[in-house]
Amino acid sequence: MIKIVILGAGNIAQHLYEVFQTIKTFDVVQVYNRSEKALSYFKTTATTTNLKNLAEADIYIIAVADDAITSIANKLPFTNRLVVHTSGSVSMHELHKKNRRGVFYPLQTFTKGAHVDFSKIPICLETGEKSDFKILETIATAIGSTSYKISSEQRRALHVSAVFVNNFSNHLYRVAHEICETNNVPFEILNPLIQETANKINTVTPYMAQTGPAKRGDEKTINDHLAKLDKDIHKEIYTLLTQSIAKTYGR
Repeated sequence: MIKIVILGAGNIAQHLYEVFQTIKTFDVVQVYNRSEKALSYFKTTATTTNLKNLAEADIYIIAVADDAITSIANKLPFTNRLVVHTSGSVSMHELHKKNRRGVFYPLQTFTKGAHVDFSKIPICLETGEKSDFKILETIATAIGSTSYKISSEQRRALHVSAVFVNNFSNHLYRVAHEICETNNVPFEILNPLIQETANKINTVTPYMAQTGPAKRGDEKTINDHLAKLDKDIHKEIYTLLTQSIAKTYGR
C-alpha cells in the first residue's frame, strides 16, 4: 500500500485524487490546502489547512500554482521524505533539499469537472534517487499512464512546446470562433477540420502536414484574408504566423 498526501486542491489535485481513489494499492491519507472551503471536494478523506498537521505518508505530492511550490516545500515539517511537484516549468531543485525530491508531471490540460483518461496522459518523471524513481514509475503504471524519464531542463522545453500546441492553439480556436460569430457562421463547421489537423500528426510530421496560402506563397489569398479581418490584433496574429510559415518553407 502506497500512502499518499496531496498538497493542493485545484484542478490537478482533484484529478489525481480521483484516479488514485480507483487504485486499491493506493491510500490517499490526507489532502492539504490553506483554504478550508476548497477542501470540501475531498469529502471521504482527511484534510488539513495546517502543514504542521500533515499525516505520515510514502509520498507527498505538491499540486499547487508554480509560484507557491517552493514556499510549501520549505515549510514542510519533516525531512528525508519523498516530496514531488506536478509542474511543467519548475525545476526539481526548487524543492527543499531536506527531503528526497522528485517531479510527477502529467502533460495534459486539466479543467475542473472534465473527466480525463490517464491511460492517454504521459507522465514525466524525475527524481534525485533511483529508488524514488521506481516509486513514481509504479504510481504512473498503476493509473495506466506511460511514463518518461525527463530532466528539469527537458521538461521546461516540453512545457514551452505544450503552450504552443495547447494554449496558443486553443486561443486561435477562440479567434476563429469570434470571426465565425461575427459573420453568422456556425463554428462547428470547423470541427472536422480541427480533428483532421490533430489526427494528421499521428502519421506525418507537422512540417509535412502544413498546408495553406502561407506555405504556397499565395499573396492574393493572404491579402484577401487580412482585408476581411476587422480587428488589428487578429491582423497581427495572422501576419506573424503567415511570416513564420513562409520563412519555414522558403517563401
